[in-house]
Amino acid sequence: MKCFVTGAAGFVGSTLCEKLLEKGFCVTGMDCFTDYYSMEIKKNNLKRCLEHSNFKLIEKDIIESNMEKLLDHIDFIFHQAAQAGVRNSWGKDFEIYNRNNILATQKILEALKTKKIKKFIYASSSSIYGDVKDLPITEKTLPMPVSPYGVTKLAAEQLVNSYWRNYDLPSVSLRYFSVFGPRQRPDMAFNKFVKAMLRKEQINIYGDGNQTRDFTYIEDIVNANILAMHYSKNGEIFNVGGGSNITIKKVIKLLEKISGLKAKVKYLENQKGDVLHTFADISKAKKELKFKPVTSIENGLRKEFEWIKMYLNLG
Repeated sequence: MKCFVTGAAGFVGSTLCEKLLEKGFCVTGMDCFTDYYSMEIKKNNLKRCLEHSNFKLIEKDIIESNMEKLLDHIDFIFHQAAQAGVRNSWGKDFEIYNRNNILATQKILEALKTKKIKKFIYASSSSIYGDVKDLPITEKTLPMPVSPYGVTKLAAEQLVNSYWRNYDLPSVSLRYFSVFGPRQRPDMAFNKFVKAMLRKEQINIYGDGNQTRDFTYIEDIVNANILAMHYSKNGEIFNVGGGSNITIKKVIKLLEKISGLKAKVKYLENQKGDVLHTFADISKAKKELKFKPVTSIENGLRKEFEWIKMYLNLG
């Protein structure tokens, strides 16, 4: 069986590639290595994959590539590539989000509409929901994104749905809730918190710290993708959360416990596009995919803390 993973050098993509290789799949990873964050970090993410005989890396941009040719004889496609980040999606940079999140997804779907594949798995986001008042959030909650990033992720998800309905493209969309763990992007909160604590620097928190998130450990996210491969139905959407609805203040306390360090925290104004609370209802994923998150927020934070110390030589 052959798998194709876009965004293969990223946080989720690289971890997913490793798991697929462990399970005996032949994996082609595609990444254009944008300058959103360090090339060195991305290359390091793929180090183990590149040592594997069943892995092939394509360093190309989706928009500029012949995707019909690249996707020949592929069984499973995991579309992880996207321009990430809520706060950077405003203003002139929206053009990048439109290109990398919407147009790139359409380019892949168009290439697949006449091919016989087993499953197309799209990495969606909890950002599509917006600032929901009634928690937990179910898949039936009306999407109302409050950031341009969320708008592009929802648009791409709707494209996936359109190609399933019109071309019978076998697909599943997974709405990720706040992924964390080893290899987390340097612009993400936990990575920034840990580095600031190790360097004895100030942690900036936007808001009063009482905002909550449903944090999901990276291995649970990868497991959801593996389960989606073998899911018999198509056109379905699933929340993928970790079951850890927790305040940012509590996260800081856990990091202090794990590290033995005292955090220096400064609270700043809320940022446009940020939501107050997320909490995933994952009952559908549990029932249909047999998904069950296994890593707690504290254990996951400990693993991410140790990873940052080891791989980034901090501490």
